[in-house]
Amino acid sequence: MDFFCAVVAKFAKSTVVVIKCVCVCQGKMSQRAERRGIHVDQSELLCKKGCGYYGNAAWQGLCSKCWREEYQRARQKQIQEDWALAEKLQREEEEAAYASSQGGQSQPSAASQVPPPLAPFSKFEEKKTNEKTRKVTTVKKFFSPSSRTAPKKEPHEGKAPSPSISRQSSLETDRVSRDFVDFLKNLQKPGREIHKQCRAFIEGMSNKKDLSADELSECVQDFYQNMSDRLMAHFKGSSERVERVMDQVEQYIMTRLYKNVFCPETTDDEKKDLATQNRIRALHWVTIQMLCVPLDEEIPEVSDSVVKAITDVIEMDSRRVPRDKLACITSCSKHIFNAIRVTKSEPASADDFLPALIYIVLKANPPRLQSNIQYITRFCNPSRLMTGEDGYYFTNLCCAVAFIEKLDAQSLNLSAEDFERYMSGQGSPSGAGMEADQMWAGSGPAAASPAVAQAQRQLEALTALTQRQEQVLSGVCELQAELQQWELSVMRQVKGILDRYPLELRPPPPDSAPITAPAPTIDSANTDDDRLPPPLTPQLFAK
Repeated sequence: MDFFCAVVAKFAKSTVVVIKCVCVCQGKMSQRAERRGIHVDQSELLCKKGCGYYGNAAWQGLCSKCWREEYQRARQKQIQEDWALAEKLQREEEEAAYASSQGGQSQPSAASQVPPPLAPFSKFEEKKTNEKTRKVTTVKKFFSPSSRTAPKKEPHEGKAPSPSISRQSSLETDRVSRDFVDFLKNLQKPGREIHKQCRAFIEGMSNKKDLSADELSECVQDFYQNMSDRLMAHFKGSSERVERVMDQVEQYIMTRLYKNVFCPETTDDEKKDLATQNRIRALHWVTIQMLCVPLDEEIPEVSDSVVKAITDVIEMDSRRVPRDKLACITSCSKHIFNAIRVTKSEPASADDFLPALIYIVLKANPPRLQSNIQYITRFCNPSRLMTGEDGYYFTNLCCAVAFIEKLDAQSLNLSAEDFERYMSGQGSPSGAGMEADQMWAGSGPAAASPAVAQAQRQLEALTALTQRQEQVLSGVCELQAELQQWELSVMRQVKGILDRYPLELRPPPPDSAPITAPAPTIDSANTDDDRLPPPLTPQLFAK
């Protein structure tokens, strides 16, 4: 759609991320060097329409409500323009057909003075009607949103999921379906109606695989809105109960539709994912000091929080429900706030959060980042993105991705030559170009980057282990030499004794009789037999 192309182009030119000089190097009062940091005014995170909700970079700074209104207004205007153009082309074609028919009838002919019969005229009308229908249909297809979407990608044989992944997805789908049915049993009659509508919607969406991603998003958002309105009327304005039911509806629907709507073939989300991953991979040299991130990874608690934040943002790709993906973003953001609080020994501010989030994204390089952001934007319950901490953290993540895409030498307080050299891999900022960073963070090469400091600690530990290994090997050699000396000394002593006292085996004298020992009896070893009574003697009785 031309409207979305204009949105993307405009967003590429102006990002909500504002780079300002906010960090000051600590040192002598006469040697203060300003550094560039990242600062975003909180008002810039809100909707451009001034409704008070959080905006989204993918929606041109608007919230989901205002974006849908603008989208529907622009779509309706485009449809009207399409119909007007179709009618104009239709009139021009009719005029051309009428002029050609009049020109054919006005040709001089001696035998053509009789009016034409009705049959040819009826065929001409039929042909004109068919041509008119074909032309209007062609124009409608040309101006329809689905016709301007990216062509479908050819299916790749290697893209088929493995049996284990398919089996795991099926088990998760069955589990979510059972949980949804168990939840709706508490609602009784409304629960049956909700389940019926959800199943009908899923079956209808399974037949709409040819729609574009924006049209699929429009269908899902319309269903959310209609379902929310019905629940609001049923529960008489109880927003908490409505939100609880809508969470279950979103989980059930999006789990079932995940394969069809996540990174659809009609979009270029996959290309954007690869471009973002390559961009982040090329920026691996960016350090904490360049972004002015108030994190000290030397502190164990801070290091643990950073690892947990990286794990959460990577784990986002394994979730299937937009709400669960938002939960991963929220958990990641809370770990970042905790790391900043421990480092500064005071509550973290919003100005500290965004640079830290950018650093976490650069360090994690999450898989399919653009696809996950687009998936949340298209199919998440809009109320979550407009208000609350989920919407705030998601908006900051979009700002962080936009900043990474537009990161340049000026943003990092580097010269254009150094920036290009680092991006091409021909150099690293650990040399003389990091003198200012060393002044800001401390002194010595270890303070230039946490990665350099960690590498230095590992080298020191490796050196200590090498020394200990050499000591152990030296002790083993000494022990082996001692054992050999002890074995030789024992052999010499045994030989000396044998030489001094030789062993002589003398045969027995021939005239001596062999000494035979008495045969042992059963009670020979029993010394208490003398105290036993005499044995009984048998007695013979008369018959």
